[in-house]
Amino acid sequence: MASRRFETATLPLLGKQGLFPGIERRSGIRKFGENELKALRMIECLKMSRLEIKDIKQFMDWCVEGASTYPLRRELLEKQKETVEAEIAHMNKVLDMLRFKCWYYDQAIQDGSEDRIKSLLPDHLPDDIQPLYDHAHQ
Repeated sequence: MASRRFETATLPLLGKQGLFPGIERRSGIRKFGENELKALRMIECLKMSRLEIKDIKQFMDWCVEGASTYPLRRELLEKQKETVEAEIAHMNKVLDMLRFKCWYYDQAIQDGSEDRIKSLLPDHLPDDIQPLYDHAHQ
């Protein structure tokens, strides 16, 4: 049995969405086998990628339908991968701005003012800080 834990509040929602219609129950408790755990991992991945529940259900329905839906599944995953990559790129830009500003205020605290730092902007910053600034301000 897998030791991976899934958020238990999510499981009834997934059941109501029809994602596990044939799940075995014992004394009212869902029994997840290895196939259901693999499906849960995929569902969790798709949820984390911000795919809507209706689209996750569609993906899972395609899985049940079999090999004829491979191209549809591949297309959905490719589109979602591109969405996640764009979000990561955006968040990396945000992270670089935060890193730059932390450095900026460390220097301002050390100097007692922002004057010296402002004189370094926009293109005379230290070698390790310049790429952060440049990326954050693209």
